[in-house]
Amino acid sequence: MRVWEALEIPGSAMDYHFVLQHAVSQLWADRRSDPDALELLEVFALLDLKLMEAAPQAVSFDSTDGEPSFVRVSSVPQLIELLEREGALVEALGLARRLARFEQGEDLVEQLSEKVAALASEADLEDGPA
Repeated sequence: MRVWEALEIPGSAMDYHFVLQHAVSQLWADRRSDPDALELLEVFALLDLKLMEAAPQAVSFDSTDGEPSFVRVSSVPQLIELLEREGALVEALGLARRLARFEQGEDLVEQLSEKVAALASEADLEDGPA
């Protein structure tokens, strides 16, 4: 995969976002045949989120009312789904909250918040008086 090379050449923040997003998509598709795919998926999705936070213009454009509109991002939700499947709900929730800044993932925040609260409640019951 030539992602690192693509990130080294001059380009815009949006160019880099799409390179990373495409890499995440490809790694997800290759996950069964490439055991290292999920590790790289996490690296590239987190890098994409950091890029979005540092340069929101990477995933936005000006709408007719002058307010920025955000493009639909698939890399970070893919990582959130992976983390949720692995049971890393708190980490998935943290990423969903960061993604919500870009007007997406609010439903994930709600769903994951409920799951984290349910697990915390269950843990409290298990740790309660004996």
